[in-house]
Amino acid sequence: MAGEKPTRLRPAVRTKGLGHYPVNLPVGNEPGSVAEPVIQTRRRLPRIAWQSVALVGVSVALTLVIMFAYSALGPAQTPMTQREVSTIVARVMASATPPPSTAARVYDIIAPSVVFIQTHIQSDQGDSEDSRGTGVVLDESGDILTSLHVVQGADEIEVIFADNTHSKAEIAGTLGDKDIAVLKAETLPQVLVPATLGSPSSLRVGDEAIVVGNPFGLRHSVTAGVISGLDRSFKLPNTEEPVPGLIQFDAAVNPGNSGGPLLNRDGEVVGIVTALANPTEQSVFIGIGFAVPIDVAASAAGAPQY
Repeated sequence: MAGEKPTRLRPAVRTKGLGHYPVNLPVGNEPGSVAEPVIQTRRRLPRIAWQSVALVGVSVALTLVIMFAYSALGPAQTPMTQREVSTIVARVMASATPPPSTAARVYDIIAPSVVFIQTHIQSDQGDSEDSRGTGVVLDESGDILTSLHVVQGADEIEVIFADNTHSKAEIAGTLGDKDIAVLKAETLPQVLVPATLGSPSSLRVGDEAIVVGNPFGLRHSVTAGVISGLDRSFKLPNTEEPVPGLIQFDAAVNPGNSGGPLLNRDGEVVGIVTALANPTEQSVFIGIGFAVPIDVAASAAGAPQY
């Protein structure tokens, strides 16, 4: 306005520090007056924020106090003795279910395919003789593989399947020089389970060997051992000369096992049990059994050798 003195500006003093920036400060209109400096300050936290921080701090402190009090006043934990640890470990081990053994697993696979064979021979003099053996279901037609000496000369042949189905049977084929016979049953079970055939050529000495059969009439007995030798020659019950190419094993077999399956660890039939060796000429097992390779035995039913 007219008559007023112009306002003079002078630079503010530059200072160091946060929140201070250069500004022009007005000089008072009156002589000797000094304009009040403009001072910037930091924003204060709202009251609610400070209350929240305080509440969190109190909660943490209270929690720590409770924890220390519980540790000081609570019952002290007594370390377990070695005997207590051993007892707990024994209980856990006893309650754990171990995996099935190879023999148990193989038995579950082959059991539905194993057949109990009974024969009856009536002589002209009126005498009779009964014998027992084992067979294995070969295919879906119900062909049963067994040893020829089990059924040869029998007047009656009866087979009992795994589900207890009884049936008369007849000889449908033979492989005389290998002591192998094929049986046909008149009545088949409602559920027929053929065995799975393996490859004898893949066997190695020392491989696991499992036998399932009916020794001394004890149905579905299982024994286990190893393959003791390959390509053995031995005189079989129905042969005059030693038969080559046999599988030697040490799983226990006895009269009644003849005609039963020799199996590998996968439950596959690799041979048909046919003989045992005993230098005393007794029909009891001493550690050496023989089987005809399954590819040879199955050829008696028309299957190609492989």
